[in-house]
Formats: sequence, structure tokens, C-alpha cells
Amino acid sequence: MTQINYRKLIAYWKDLSNYDIKTAEHMFKTGRWPYCLFMCHLSIEKILKALVVKSFKRHAPHTHNLVDLAKQTKITFSNEQKDLLADLTEFNLEARYPEWQKEFYKKATKTYTTKYFNQSIKLQKWLKNYLRK
Repeated sequence: MTQINYRKLIAYWKDLSNYDIKTAEHMFKTGRWPYCLFMCHLSIEKILKALVVKSFKRHAPHTHNLVDLAKQTKITFSNEQKDLLADLTEFNLEARYPEWQKEFYKKATKTYTTKYFNQSIKLQKWLKNYLRK
């Protein structure tokens, strides 16, 4: 049976998270608001998966639900952070599925996106600190 290199797996998820937040930044700069929000979701999902791997020395679950992933870490989240995770989880569904896309695109204004983009950057940085501990 092959031994899993958990350090590499954690680095894999962290690197992807960093790539996705950078992609979100590019989408923000070009005014592609829905895609910026979607990439914010992906970035947070991947950093949470890195934390699950770090905490439990197992593969991260196959889920896009940020609230569920957060519960699987050993981190205490504020109510504000939990609300943000719930909102970001919705962006995954709304950006992917045609029945929700039209409303999501209307909702994803510059002001709306700015709020969630800034909060996502802050949350991603905060979560990365737990990888160092």
C-alpha cells in the first residue's frame, strides 16, 4: 500500500488556493464579477481542504460545501466567518448551474463583488496562518 505524503498534499491544496485567489483578483480587475466570486469560493474551498488534510492526515472530502469543510477543521470560526462561508458556498452553485446563473449575474455587481472579494482575501490569509501552526 502506498504511503501518502501529507505535506505534499497540503502544499498542493495551498498552492491551488493561492492560484485561485490570484485568478479572482484578475477577474475582479477585468470586471468579471460572477467569475471573481466563483474563484473566491474555490480558493477558500482549497485552503479548507489543506487544513482538513493537516488536521486529520487523510484526504479531504469531495465536497464544495465550505461550511461542512470548516466544521472538519480544528478551527473556531466567528459567526461572521460562518456567514461568509455560507454565502461563498452559494456562489459555487449559482455560478455553475444555468437555472441560477441569470439571477447570480444580476446580483454580482461591482459593489457586491468588492465586499466578498475583500472578505475572501482576508479569510484566506487568516486560514493560511493555521497551516503554519
